Amino acid sequence: MLLLALIALGVPLAVSLRDRVDAEVKGQARSQADVVAASAAELLDPGQRPALRNLVRVSAESVRGRVIVVDAAGRLLADSAGAPAGRSYAGRPEIHAALEGHGEQITRHSETLGASILATSAPVLSEGRPSGAVRVTQGVAAVSGAVKSAILDLAALAAVVLLLGLAAGAVVAQQIARPIRRLDRAARQVATGDLDAAVAVEGSTEQRSLARAFNEMTQRVKRLLRGQQDFVADASHQLRTPLTGLRLRLEGLAERAGRDEPSAAELESALAEIDRLSLIVEELLVLSRAGEHELPGERVDLREAATRAVERWRHLAEERSIELRATGEGKGEAWCAAPDLDRALDALVENAVRYSPPGGSVEIVAAPTSIEVLDRGPGLEPDEVEAVFERFRRGSAGRRSTSGTGLGLPIARELTRQWGGEVTLAPREGGGTVATIGFAIPLPGAA
Repeated sequence: MLLLALIALGVPLAVSLRDRVDAEVKGQARSQADVVAASAAELLDPGQRPALRNLVRVSAESVRGRVIVVDAAGRLLADSAGAPAGRSYAGRPEIHAALEGHGEQITRHSETLGASILATSAPVLSEGRPSGAVRVTQGVAAVSGAVKSAILDLAALAAVVLLLGLAAGAVVAQQIARPIRRLDRAARQVATGDLDAAVAVEGSTEQRSLARAFNEMTQRVKRLLRGQQDFVADASHQLRTPLTGLRLRLEGLAERAGRDEPSAAELESALAEIDRLSLIVEELLVLSRAGEHELPGERVDLREAATRAVERWRHLAEERSIELRATGEGKGEAWCAAPDLDRALDALVENAVRYSPPGGSVEIVAAPTSIEVLDRGPGLEPDEVEAVFERFRRGSAGRRSTSGTGLGLPIARELTRQWGGEVTLAPREGGGTVATIGFAIPLPGAA
């Protein structure tokens, strides 16, 4: 805006200045020609030639041009450039006009100089009649140079004003933007889960109002989220006691049932449901704490994490006649809590082992920034790839089985996201599923 304002003011001013300088140069030339003509009227006699030459020399210095004086026939009497007397200038249009009794100012091309000149003439009057003429010539380039110099001075002044304005604007913008930058940093902290972030109430009226609204919002979100987490945690803790008591009662009934096979089968099913309900309670408790970074982050070797997962699930895989192995080349690392990664990986490996057909294989592949779990199970429908990450949502294969809680994948994603990673599912070529735990962010301290 400052630049546009300077252009809007500077261009008309430059045009006006150009016209003014041009008019001043022409006016000065006319005035000097008239002064020399009036003074030369008494110096046309041969005895006064030194004084006449001195007059034209001083006048030429004043107008920064060339001044000549000719007699009534147009022959040169004195020349500020030092040319010898006697040369005829009667053919010059400005001289001809002056000898006719009226001065003239024209711009024409000089054959002698090979350039355009501004020629100003005035008659030398003696007893009211022309007895000679004075001509003042100036190079048009010199006049243009004077105009250019004035415009350059104006441009330099505009540049100084622009720089000062930009400096002042930068200072003002910094003052205005500083509260906004702090608000942006606080919002990013909240986005990463730090609900204790707050901003200072400063700046303009609107900025202070925005800061207060932001702080109130974060505090309200913190209270609501904390209340939700506390409720889930409390409910999970409270449910443990009755579930434990119920399991003990069912186990006692199972012992008294003895060989009554129908009753024993029902009691075994009831115990399985109790175990499933207990698992749901435990996983709800994990979800209620997700995102809180209860465990410190560390550099975790992904190949070692894959090997540990194989050891934990080897027994179940052997029971189902499934080959479970860990592979991978090179060294892969991630910044997270090792127990969180292990729990997220367990959810993926458990699904792969449970849903793979007997005699199949499950491969855990460690890469530089990710771990992939590959199976040959029934896979997922296209609309289930993201849906299974919703809590208590199970795929079509999972719904055909009574085991599972529908919380494993949501827990895996929540635990991974709190360390900047992501869990994704994709169809595997040839059948099955590729489950990936990826860490895209660089490790702390990495180059």
